[in-house]
Amino acid sequence: MSNYQKEIERRRTFAIISHPDAGKTTLTEKFLLYGGAIQLAGSVKGKKTARHAVSDWMEIEKQRGISVTSSVMQFNYNGFCINILDTPGHQDFSEDTYRTLMAADSAVMVIDAAKGVEPQTRKLFKVCVMRNIPIFTFINKMDRESRNPFDLMEQIEQELGIQTYPVNWPIGCGKEFKGVFDRGKREIIKFTSDGLANGVRQVEKEKLELDDPRLAELIGPALHETLVDDIELLDGASYEFDMEKVQSGRLSPVFFGSALTNFGVEPFLEEFLWMTPPPLARESSEGRIDPFSPDFSAFVFKIQANMNKAHRDRIAFMRICSGAFDKGMEVLHVQGGKKIKLAQPQQLMAQEREIIEKAYAGDIIGVFDPGIFSIGDTLCAPGRKFTFGGIPTFAPEHFCRVRQLDSLKRKQFVKGTTQIAQEGAIQIFHEPLTGMEEVIVGVVGTLQFEVFEYRLKNEYNVDIRMEGLPYQYIRWIENEEVDPKKLDLSSDTKVVQDFRDRYLLLFTDEWNIRWATDRNPGLILSEFGRV
Repeated sequence: MSNYQKEIERRRTFAIISHPDAGKTTLTEKFLLYGGAIQLAGSVKGKKTARHAVSDWMEIEKQRGISVTSSVMQFNYNGFCINILDTPGHQDFSEDTYRTLMAADSAVMVIDAAKGVEPQTRKLFKVCVMRNIPIFTFINKMDRESRNPFDLMEQIEQELGIQTYPVNWPIGCGKEFKGVFDRGKREIIKFTSDGLANGVRQVEKEKLELDDPRLAELIGPALHETLVDDIELLDGASYEFDMEKVQSGRLSPVFFGSALTNFGVEPFLEEFLWMTPPPLARESSEGRIDPFSPDFSAFVFKIQANMNKAHRDRIAFMRICSGAFDKGMEVLHVQGGKKIKLAQPQQLMAQEREIIEKAYAGDIIGVFDPGIFSIGDTLCAPGRKFTFGGIPTFAPEHFCRVRQLDSLKRKQFVKGTTQIAQEGAIQIFHEPLTGMEEVIVGVVGTLQFEVFEYRLKNEYNVDIRMEGLPYQYIRWIENEEVDPKKLDLSSDTKVVQDFRDRYLLLFTDEWNIRWATDRNPGLILSEFGRV
């Protein structure tokens, strides 16, 4: 096998998904710790003396203790090159998560052991199922009082409609959480804490055979008895392990642990890397694109402005789908119809970055964007011309009229609003024949308004006034020949344009949508925007 193939084979690219506060960012941080990427792990809600999580790099994330944007991190562990995509759990930022899942080959679903499956977990899980990617479950927070593990397994199976296979099994919970039983190796992994560096540094562990005479003494007679009973029940009643089912997303391997204390993190990482696939083939307008194909191809799934305050730059994140990438190589930007040189390719550790010379299929790289890329764009070798499947944009559900307070800052206002909109978190509209002095901003969740206002103030030095609007529904006008001014619409329906100058209609309720379609024969309205 050539070096090129070996490099692709050892790539693992996965997204971490969960309901808010299940411990997703903390788990990401511990992966980096075990991968040697960081020496001390940070926390999401960092105390004054503590470090913040590497993946939460925006100031607003550190203040609130939540992730508002996906971040990308790469590190090496046991011969694997791992690309982690940490996603926001909060539903107001779910659109960013959906797009990020398009770039992943598998997903790790983090579940709070006390709460079980929560609403946002169900939503994100459905996206993973649509893509048929492997889904691994990490039941977190075993260091706290938790639900019965059997109940948790049953809930995952019933609510998500996926079979489960516990790869390991917890011994106790809360203060009594002693370790896990590895079902494949039939051994106990007992964790030991020194009580001081717990959670910040790697944890001590001891491996014991199931018939070790010291076991009952080390974990206590009651936990030992429960463990023996649980193992017997598992061996008789759980699903068989089937790698084919795992790879197609029909069986989820389940692991138990505590990301906060590091108990169970390393066993999970080791097993997970063995089970998860190398880069997968992608569907395109020319059929499936094999990752081992020598021709370079990639798609843009995220754009982030102002990661570097000193330069006010824009980074386009792209997932390499096939071939290898060399610094300064020439590629075809399919949507722009031009050949371009990819300048300053970067590998990322959230906000930290380094210029790279080479990257392979499966890697996530960031390239400098002079304003030519959009989410969903395809890049390929100059001799080819195909596009990868589009990334869905969700119709906003909340709308605000936004204007700048200082008319002298119009330039900054237009730049800030446009750049944040191009990232895909918000959508901006304006009324026909009006400029950008005031815009209508549409978002999926209302918390996005706060982030938008915060970023305009802190990154572009623009103060704004926001006024809520009563609209709940938006529809794109598909017929290009239609003159919106001649449409017969109800009085509380508004005609607007997006930043690509396509016409849309804003409605306050469904009755107004029916009015528009009934009174205007031949009018075609679409719920989704084309990326």
